[in-house]
Amino acid sequence: MKKQIEQSLLTLSQKPGVYLMKNKLGEIIYIGKAKNLKNRVSQYFLRPQAGRVAAMVFEVEDFATIITKNEKEAFILEMNLIKEHYPRFNILLKDDKHYPYIALRKKKSPVLKITRNDLDKNFFYFGPFPTSTHAYEIINLLNKIFPLQKCKVLPKIPCLYYHLGQCLA
Repeated sequence: MKKQIEQSLLTLSQKPGVYLMKNKLGEIIYIGKAKNLKNRVSQYFLRPQAGRVAAMVFEVEDFATIITKNEKEAFILEMNLIKEHYPRFNILLKDDKHYPYIALRKKKSPVLKITRNDLDKNFFYFGPFPTSTHAYEIINLLNKIFPLQKCKVLPKIPCLYYHLGQCLA
C-alpha cells in the first residue's frame, strides 16, 4: 500500500460521507458513499480486490472525503458529484434515468407525478429517490395532505376524486 494512502486511512472519520478516489494526475476516477467512511474506504486497500475494483485500486494515488450529516445526504451528494465529474469507474449512477424524481407542475393546476425522464422547466423536481416505491409513498402522503389534481386531462365536470374529497377539481 502507498504511504500517502496508509497515512490518510489512519485519520479517516467514522461518519457518513462521500469519498473521491484520484489517480496520479489528480483526476477523480471513482466516487462512492459510505455510512462509515473509515470502514468503507479502508476495505478497498486492506482487503484483496478483484476485477474492476482491483483495477481502480491499482490506479488510486490519493483520495478525499466529504463528511455529510447522514446517509441520505451522502447519496444525493454522490450522485451530483458523479454527474459533475463523470469518473470512469462509476458505471451505475451515470444514467440519471435510473433514479425516480417527484415532479410538481409549476403552472396551471399543480400535478404531482413520478418521472425518470429529462428535466422539464415547467416542473419543480424533488429527489432523486433510491427506488420508485419511496417516491410513490411520498406522493401518496402528499395527496392525502393536499388534494391535488389526479386527472391527466382536466374534465369538464368534476371527477370521482373530487366527489371523494381527494381532488380540488
